[in-house]
Amino acid sequence: MAVKLAVIYYSSYGTNYKLAKKAAETAEKLGAEVRLLKVKETAPQSVVDSVPAWKAHAEATAHIPEASPDDIVWADAIIFSTPTRFGVATSQLRAFIDTLGPVWAKGHTVNKVVSAMTSAQNAHGGQEATLLSLYTTMFHWGAIVVTPGYTDPAVAKAGGNPYGTSATDQGGEIPEEVLAAVEHQTKRVLQVAEWVVAGRSKQS
Repeated sequence: MAVKLAVIYYSSYGTNYKLAKKAAETAEKLGAEVRLLKVKETAPQSVVDSVPAWKAHAEATAHIPEASPDDIVWADAIIFSTPTRFGVATSQLRAFIDTLGPVWAKGHTVNKVVSAMTSAQNAHGGQEATLLSLYTTMFHWGAIVVTPGYTDPAVAKAGGNPYGTSATDQGGEIPEEVLAAVEHQTKRVLQVAEWVVAGRSKQS
């Protein structure tokens, strides 16, 4: 049975979209059933329109479906990707998470395999704090948090963040080393999710 993976992201200018897209493409190549989803934009349209790069990215990704609570119920595994905002996830991603109380209350977040990725403008922009703050929520969910750790040389080559792949602003370009770390993190998430799904089927 193929693992069902939801890759859920927020991106203003495209960095986290590219990280999420790489994760989705990697998972599809490995045989997973994948949903690439963005969270709803909560900034006023006038604000988005006032920043050309923000507006251009919103228009270029208008075809990407928005995540819903049903996607969390559906998924065996979830990879989140969000920019860092002062050491925490964006308000857009947090707003989506805040809609998931009913899903959590029914036990639908229990044993979901989850992981996360992030970005910031510089190498010490709060990436680790952002990922850890997201994982705190996942612990409340009863989810199984899977980090890359130092399980592959790709992690160190991408900057050495053991909590999840993180990118720094490179003028819109994602270095190959970072994309390789995304690939490794995705493979690790799917491996653990396969174990969980197989174990669940044995109990049925």
